[in-house]
Amino acid sequence: MKAEIQKNPGDVLMRILAFTLVISSVSAMMFNIVLPQMSAEYQLSYSQASWVTAIYMLIYAIGSVVYGRLADSYKLKNLLTFGLCVFLLGSLVGLSAQAYWMVLVGRVMQAVGSSVIPATAMIIPIRYFPPETRGRALGISATGLAIGNAIGPILAALIVSVVHWRWLFCIPLLVLFTLPFYRRYLDDQQGNGARIDWLGGGLLAVAVALLLLAVTMGGWGIAAGSLIAGIAFFLRVRFAEQPFVSLSLLKNKQYALGLMMGMLLMGMGYSLPFLTPQLLAEVNHLESGWIGLVMVPAALTSAMLGRQAGRLADTKGNAFLFYTATVLILVCFLLLSVFAGMPSGFIAGFLIFGTVGQLFMQISLSNSISRTLPREQAGVGMGLFSMTGFLSAAVSTGIYSQVVDHGADTHWNPLNLYDNSAIFSNLYLTLAFLLLMILTMYRYSFHRKPSTSAS
Repeated sequence: MKAEIQKNPGDVLMRILAFTLVISSVSAMMFNIVLPQMSAEYQLSYSQASWVTAIYMLIYAIGSVVYGRLADSYKLKNLLTFGLCVFLLGSLVGLSAQAYWMVLVGRVMQAVGSSVIPATAMIIPIRYFPPETRGRALGISATGLAIGNAIGPILAALIVSVVHWRWLFCIPLLVLFTLPFYRRYLDDQQGNGARIDWLGGGLLAVAVALLLLAVTMGGWGIAAGSLIAGIAFFLRVRFAEQPFVSLSLLKNKQYALGLMMGMLLMGMGYSLPFLTPQLLAEVNHLESGWIGLVMVPAALTSAMLGRQAGRLADTKGNAFLFYTATVLILVCFLLLSVFAGMPSGFIAGFLIFGTVGQLFMQISLSNSISRTLPREQAGVGMGLFSMTGFLSAAVSTGIYSQVVDHGADTHWNPLNLYDNSAIFSNLYLTLAFLLLMILTMYRYSFHRKPSTSAS
């Protein structure tokens, strides 16, 4: 057994990583369920309460690239030790929070620490698995995320039904158990000490943060500040010797299109875990505990199918998995658009299609994009892909919450006849049309080249 572990450290590390992703996913997803309760407790609008999620995703996105770059200079095991310890400290701050600002501080610290996890999830498959078996490794990662999504609602429902929702911050303490294994099985590989463009990363964070403020609170001045910071970021990465994000990657047209699709799909997919709790709270009038239970069947189904999805990517090709995912997500969006307002049991069934489809989409697109990059650019390229996806999720939370706050008086979908559900029905119908546009982009970018889609 010892010899087997020494021969295949990647397999052991993927199992450890899967457990870490479970804890990380649980920590991230549980708070979506209690946003309506948090909004009522602190007398906030939904767009203001959504900052608990948005600020986490924003820092998570920037941090994933920072840790990815640091991994070229330092030992990955040391970065993980630092990141997971900060993650734990943030959990303790949030657990003791007595005001909304303390909740935000705890989430910020959690994000600073946990953003080492997506960087690790990209680096381990690339370092330890060849391209022909990388789909299986990505499937294990996706399974960890899916299991986290599955048990997250259950844990949230149990915790908030017994104690205050702040106790959700205690779940990440379980990540302590992974540290000894990472210290043992990760190698000591490190790069040549390349510098990090902290100014570029800071400008990007400011640009996105101001954009979120402009979306959630309004104001042309804030929007102008976001634009100025965005232009400054572009100029910085254009002329810096070692920029935070290398624009040379975007010269690869196939990669650039994949990056754009990833951003759109992440933002669209995040509508399911983010909007559904608000739909169930406002239209179905469910308590937080029951909201979590409604989301359990979809998460459990995706957890069971995670590894099979990875095998499908390796055997039938990424294009097959992508088209299957598109159909599943499209069915989910259309059903939610038509039947938003139905009893919660039906909503739970509809979510299965979308959650499984999102899992398949994540594996397919990650695998497809990784094959557009030469080996020496794989780490940076996949780090950028991860970052833009999380940034898209952060911005989408602001957009969705602002749209929900404004509401809607008319149904764009004439088949939906349920009261008080117009805004949700309209949103999901819009997302269905956007998904069809992305399908066209994928076909143009990847599937027309058989060597890419069915390698």
